Amino acid sequence: MHFTVSADFVIFRPLKNPLTVAWISDFPVEWLPEIPRQLQALPRRHPATWQIVLLSEFARNPDLRVHIILLRRRVEASLSFETNGAVFHVLKAPAFLRLASLFWLDTLLIRRACRRIRPDLVHAWGIEKGAALIAPRLRYPYLVTIQGLFAWYKQMAPLPAYYRLIARLEPFALSRAPLITTESTFAVQFLEHRFPGVKIHQAEHAPNHAFFAVQRQPQTDPLHFIAVGELCHRKGTDLLFQALDRLVSELPFKLTIVSGPDTRYLDSIKNKLSTKIWERVEMKHHLLPHEVAKSLETPTLMLLPTRADVSPNAVKEAVVAGIPVVASNVGGIPDYVRPGENGLLFKPGDLESFIRTIREAKGHPLFAKGLVEPGCLVRSREYLSPTRMAEKFLAAYTRVLETVPGPD
Repeated sequence: MHFTVSADFVIFRPLKNPLTVAWISDFPVEWLPEIPRQLQALPRRHPATWQIVLLSEFARNPDLRVHIILLRRRVEASLSFETNGAVFHVLKAPAFLRLASLFWLDTLLIRRACRRIRPDLVHAWGIEKGAALIAPRLRYPYLVTIQGLFAWYKQMAPLPAYYRLIARLEPFALSRAPLITTESTFAVQFLEHRFPGVKIHQAEHAPNHAFFAVQRQPQTDPLHFIAVGELCHRKGTDLLFQALDRLVSELPFKLTIVSGPDTRYLDSIKNKLSTKIWERVEMKHHLLPHEVAKSLETPTLMLLPTRADVSPNAVKEAVVAGIPVVASNVGGIPDYVRPGENGLLFKPGDLESFIRTIREAKGHPLFAKGLVEPGCLVRSREYLSPTRMAEKFLAAYTRVLETVPGPD
């Protein structure tokens, strides 16, 4: 792979009639298969696979030019490089000044990059790292994509201090956005109610292509459960272990957890559980998308007892792979899990309801065998296809450019 790398920014000749879009994103550049040497020692963050999927779709569009601007504190100096059909601008920025300045440091760095890129449109990915706050300061047409609804999360479960602050900033950022894209029906309705007058555009985030190609070989003796996602209270990790701890003497099973390592959280719940449960747990960390997809070949069921989720990627990956899902009936999950067809839903935060639903799934004629209704699988794959995702985002870009004037 050949990289064009500079210590400043790559300046490109204008192409004939391309749409130039600048993404402000905490893009998971560390997860790309080949990156410049200067980035190879960076620790991996959240994989944000939906952004990688969309970028791979956009790479096939000759009328689109994507620049991705991201900040990292551990690089020696800012650099730019081109790969996967996009230009990446990795800006060096000290982490403590970013939040302390309410992301004005980010704004100044990104504004300088945008002056060189001269985008037709800015795409702000989320509020988590300030993108939705930064975009309107740049004076370009822009849109915001929701990746999490922190004001809602705060109502549903305790949040760390950082995200409590983000929840306070969220209304200010979203209330003035010219267009917001979001995934689930729940999120569309929540935003329309909370921010009347703001245009909302539904665009589902698609799973990686690898999940559409999973060759299922379900293991049913013993039952094989899998859970994918962050280990934390909001995601219901405590409920997952408590439920299975109660079922240890009743069901032969094993549990695979795919997540980032978090020994501190696991230590906080260990004293509430029997030692037997840990004999049945396998932990997998820092898996690439194709490795996560491979891990979905044998489980009988996916378990997702989250207390609050807008549109969890793990559920989407499961339903297109064809693995039955037992999940909490909250947020956007009912858009993807159809009770009796590809899974079952239970009351969020209710341990007894969760246990009953696992037992119900064990007795289901399809789910007990690790199978789903074939027609539902086809519909899930059509609804969550990467091609459809790209079409939806291109339509969002068009909506913004049709209604929002460009810079003078």
